[in-house]
Amino acid sequence: MPIYEYKCPSCGNIVSVLVQGFGQSEGPDCEKCGTAGMKRIISRVNYHQSHADRLSSYDPKSRHSDSFYRDSRNIGLHAEHMLRKAGVKPTEEFKSKLENLRSDPSRVIKDEE
Repeated sequence: MPIYEYKCPSCGNIVSVLVQGFGQSEGPDCEKCGTAGMKRIISRVNYHQSHADRLSSYDPKSRHSDSFYRDSRNIGLHAEHMLRKAGVKPTEEFKSKLENLRSDPSRVIKDEE
């Protein structure tokens, strides 16, 4: 079942609607202002970068958004970048510890207690 997004032509309210079936459905009424016939819009899309792409595009000098720091996949990215820059291949122990951190970042605090 697809989820469509609709925008109200009057007030600009945007809603997501779970559509039962695949037929072209008529737009719902706006929940905010009551206008009938909201227009279907194209939803935002997400792009998943591979770890290799993320590492290749990582620039330690650039500023990052808050979402970059909340994404546990970015833990250790700077360390990996520096190893690559120095021409050093990460050991299996390093990779294992990094993967443990990425899967459960709070483990660092638990292990220190």
